[in-house]
Amino acid sequence: MPVNAKQVVAKQVIDDLKELRALTADANGAQRVAWTATWQKARDWFEKKLDGLPVEHHLDAAGNRWVTLRGESPKALILGSHLDSVPNGGWLDGALGVTAALGVLRRIAEQYNGIPPVTIRLVDWADEEGARFGRSLFGSSAFAGTIHIEDERRRTDRDGISLETALRECGIDIEKIGDAQREQENAAAYLELHIEQGPVLERLGLPLGVVLGTKGVERHAITFFGQEAHSGSTPMRDRRDALAAAAKLALEIRSIANKHKDSVCTMGSVKTVPGIVTAVVGRCETTLDQRDLDADVLATMYREAQEASRRFAAEEHCTVEWSRIWNIEPVPFHPELIELCEEAVRETSRVAHPLPSGPLHDAAEVARAGIPTVMLFTQSLQGISHNKIEDTKEEHLLLAIEALDRLATKTMAWIATQA
Repeated sequence: MPVNAKQVVAKQVIDDLKELRALTADANGAQRVAWTATWQKARDWFEKKLDGLPVEHHLDAAGNRWVTLRGESPKALILGSHLDSVPNGGWLDGALGVTAALGVLRRIAEQYNGIPPVTIRLVDWADEEGARFGRSLFGSSAFAGTIHIEDERRRTDRDGISLETALRECGIDIEKIGDAQREQENAAAYLELHIEQGPVLERLGLPLGVVLGTKGVERHAITFFGQEAHSGSTPMRDRRDALAAAAKLALEIRSIANKHKDSVCTMGSVKTVPGIVTAVVGRCETTLDQRDLDADVLATMYREAQEASRRFAAEEHCTVEWSRIWNIEPVPFHPELIELCEEAVRETSRVAHPLPSGPLHDAAEVARAGIPTVMLFTQSLQGISHNKIEDTKEEHLLLAIEALDRLATKTMAWIATQA
């Protein structure tokens, strides 16, 4: 039986992923934290994979690596993701998208004798995870023009090393990171393959999903103020228990989220003061993270959580204050590229399930720059990511890479029709 070219591409991608895992992981998982020696080792490994290809490559002002296969048209189809990981992370998060993009680029270069109809660009975004300095989507934000240099200059890691210093050690001048916007020139579309990092596709028994966009986020610090008091001598009816008010809100946000199909609300941290077993809690500091793809739904959930917090504070004779930590608007992907992605997935695995992405991805920043964008997900076993046990069945990886290849072919034709 003849070997399908797409099968060859996919098998090479998986071999590359396993090679990268052997090079940059230990018993605890992947260690490719951005702006570290192991990350640089991964990038050096990737650069060697370009040997023999008819491409140009360079780092931009923010540290993103660009690989360019010049085509008959300067209009560019961009494919990519990120090689960096969280500490003790998985072997697929980000790396799948970069190596699959390389596989597709190899196939296109061979098919068209090095000159495809449109230009093909591959990007390995710098520091998608934000694991060391707490700033996710660093490189893609610089590309999109949504980064603020003064905010980044103040960031430090847990050892007190500044982001500015770490960038300098990697040859990046923080003053010039905004110059990464120049890479937007001639960008006509962006495609990204990623593992789902959640349980939906596995629950449905589907290998692939079509991503409608990334959810918007409202992230706030909420502090309830009550009165510290002795736990033995203060009657229950006389207490002003800040933790009781916070606990009620922690349960209520589940009801708020469950009113909507794909909404999520999470109170992920709680700190009590004085925090001892013999005292009623006088102050309770909590955080709330809310996400949805629909801006109106997100705004409604935010309002309902505020109203609930005030109600519960009053019930417990406390007060409450909110302060915003961070927010981003929902980012829907391009409708025509979503259609092409659905076609590619149906041709590969028969069923194209649409779903939003709860986690943020570099694709969101690319879309915010006005570049037509879509993402393709493949199933994550147990819905687990950012963990050494992160995994996907090899048969599903093969399908995902083939679907990306099909999508790239369709998108090249679509770019050619655009004015």
